[in-house]
Amino acid sequence: MTAENVLLDVKNLKKYFPVRKGILRRVAGNVKAVDDVDMFIKEGETLGLVGESGCGKTTTGRSILRLIEPTGGQINFRGRKLAESGVGESTVDVATASPKMMKILRRNMQIIFQDPYSSLDPRMTIGAIVGEPLRVHGIAKGSEWEDRVQKLMSAVGLNPEQMKRFPHQFSGGQRQRIGIARALALDPELVVADEPVSALDVSIQAQVINLLQDLQEQFGLTYLFIAHDLSIIKYISDRVAVMYLGKIVELAATEELFLDPKHPYTEALMSAVPVPDPGYKVEQILLEGDVPSPLDPPSGCYFHPRCRYAKKICSEEAPVYRDIGNEHFSACHFADTLKLQPIRTG
Repeated sequence: MTAENVLLDVKNLKKYFPVRKGILRRVAGNVKAVDDVDMFIKEGETLGLVGESGCGKTTTGRSILRLIEPTGGQINFRGRKLAESGVGESTVDVATASPKMMKILRRNMQIIFQDPYSSLDPRMTIGAIVGEPLRVHGIAKGSEWEDRVQKLMSAVGLNPEQMKRFPHQFSGGQRQRIGIARALALDPELVVADEPVSALDVSIQAQVINLLQDLQEQFGLTYLFIAHDLSIIKYISDRVAVMYLGKIVELAATEELFLDPKHPYTEALMSAVPVPDPGYKVEQILLEGDVPSPLDPPSGCYFHPRCRYAKKICSEEAPVYRDIGNEHFSACHFADTLKLQPIRTG
């Protein structure tokens, strides 16, 4: 990794939600939704973020964009367009950026929401939804505005003649295309795709995934792609980060992660993926117990109560998240010695 090709560098990111009790609403504890996350995204790549429901994936994505305020850490964004905007800085810490700087950053960082139904205002026409960022940032007006909206709709496979229709007149897949067009309106460098296909039919999922890849090449986009489906993650991602209970436990190039996992949770997660080959046998690993509460996480390694390889040190000391070679990061005491089963998803 070189500083020149890193678009986003996240260090020690935290997002805690206070739990208040009593008449005076005093803080009795914190839900550690995101707890000391370190990761980086290279320019032009797709970083997949995967994990169980409730592990903190969406909170991580929204904290990076500062749609919710992070509790701590650094979110260093370094974009070409940022340097070209005349702000006098080539790298900005999103976590501490001023409101004026955040408006500039909004043009460079956008999000595609998970639910194509609730993420669109039912009272606005499609043209108004897609073109709203252009109005807010004062980029285009009149015929120029209309022309840009039509081009955005065409780019995502929608008929520009439908720009005066309302969201309820479109299918789920079409609504997600509208959300994608809105995210691209300001020509961003980084797009956080928060499970953009999980609410869609399988046949439509493939269309949207292929569209996102085409748009990435066409507009030079960088994606943080959040998903549950490991098959989709493998198909679209250049590198994959695995998240458990608010922490990144493993991060590596996609092929290397699938062929040579270095964390027991990654092995267990991948063993549950169906393989479309009746002759390929893989041991399905059933994790014992429930996911611990982020309000009161276990001591040492967060995964040790459910890990079949756990030893005494796992409950006593938190493992160091480290590079074990070739930019393959793992937070396991035994990452160098464990021989975990590789997974083939197709």
